[in-house]
Amino acid sequence: MSKVKTLAVLKRIVKNLKKRNKRVVFTNGCFDILHPGHIKILKDSKSKGDMLVVGLNSDLSVRRIKGKTRPVMDEKARSKVLEAIEFVDFIVIFNEDTPYEIIKELKPDYLVKGEDWKADKIIGKEFVKKIFRIKFYPGYSTTGIIKKIKNG
Repeated sequence: MSKVKTLAVLKRIVKNLKKRNKRVVFTNGCFDILHPGHIKILKDSKSKGDMLVVGLNSDLSVRRIKGKTRPVMDEKARSKVLEAIEFVDFIVIFNEDTPYEIIKELKPDYLVKGEDWKADKIIGKEFVKKIFRIKFYPGYSTTGIIKKIKNG
């Protein structure tokens, strides 16, 4: 069964989970060329609650944010990789630049972002009970990996 869900389906799932007092955690990203830093964020996110929902930027969204050469892997491939990670429960793909509408609709209990995000700049913070900022796994970034590949 696919972990990728539409927002409408995910809203019903989250509503039912909350009725059962399950804590829903949300994080998001492009997750292009998955690396140890991504795994750390996802694992740490899952540790904050019972169910982890991952917002995945669509190809169009990634292109607008990162430039015309990105993503390296298309959204179907990126979602397949995320589906294989045991601590990812659900995935929702979004076309917007930010997951604001998804967070507004789902109202997860917790929102997880990387430590590079200042608390007052975190999108959707007004819809959650708590925000967690996770320390990065040093030395890994998709941009850095791409540069290393290009430079040999």
